[in-house]
Amino acid sequence: MTDRTAVRTGLLTVDGATLHHEVRGEGPLLVMMPGGSADAGIYDAIAADLADRWTVATFDPRGYSRSAPAGPVTDQSPATHADDIVRLIESLSPDGATAALFGSSSSAVVALAALARHPGRLSRVVAHEPPVVALLPDPEAGRALFAAVREAFRRDGVAAAMTTMAAGLAPEEGEAAPGPERTAERGEAPTPEQTADQAATQGQAPDPEQAATFRRMHANLPVFLEHVLCPFSGYVPDLVALKAAAAHLVVGVGRDSRALLPAIAAEELARRVGAGVAEFPGGHIGLTEHPRAFAARLRDVLAAP
Repeated sequence: MTDRTAVRTGLLTVDGATLHHEVRGEGPLLVMMPGGSADAGIYDAIAADLADRWTVATFDPRGYSRSAPAGPVTDQSPATHADDIVRLIESLSPDGATAALFGSSSSAVVALAALARHPGRLSRVVAHEPPVVALLPDPEAGRALFAAVREAFRRDGVAAAMTTMAAGLAPEEGEAAPGPERTAERGEAPTPEQTADQAATQGQAPDPEQAATFRRMHANLPVFLEHVLCPFSGYVPDLVALKAAAAHLVVGVGRDSRALLPAIAAEELARRVGAGVAEFPGGHIGLTEHPRAFAARLRDVLAAP
């Protein structure tokens, strides 16, 4: 029997990139896609918890961390990333078996594209708070926000972009102000400093492997801010295709973020295509705020009939 804690790594050549991927456990295939500037490491704790029931595959998206592009990184397309996912599924399930798919934030957008383009390869798709601004009450305001974030990055760098994003996604007056780990990762992986602060609050220090993981993901922020944020948030879902596949789609929303842009868009998506909605612990980044509780909730959602 496979040791569910053991990690098997591999490289998969796709059109224009080589994808680093990691596999744990055994059972039906579950692919977990990192969002924002994160890579496979964002799922280390969750994947270990789920590997008793599923073969859990995580990976670095093209152009991030250990997934080297064949040339210079340009603006990314959810459709291209969705096709990468199907190539990964085909390589890990050569018998043609379907796979479950989880994505959060920008990777939830990829999950929608994958279900629309390749419904026959997917048994269940959980898309947690895809920030699709086309479904907002004021889409132009959403597009303007993310364009302003990218412009702030181009003009003044990562810190300015993160400040602009935090201000644009701030809660309404009267709500609690978000902490630094929340404002910095409404779409991104936490910085090493934020991870260390969170660990200190919990009475533990990040180990060297964790620190290296978050440094690696932090280094992806320029690619995310320049080439992913606007194309992915501007993605227009194929509502006809998603409605036809709605029985396989669950839209996730954070318990603490239902009044914010990504959750509003997610619930509108579910309403339009007739998909189920599942509430998850925490906010937009609940998978890093409460990894064990998030994994338990995801287990229930994936196992539901």
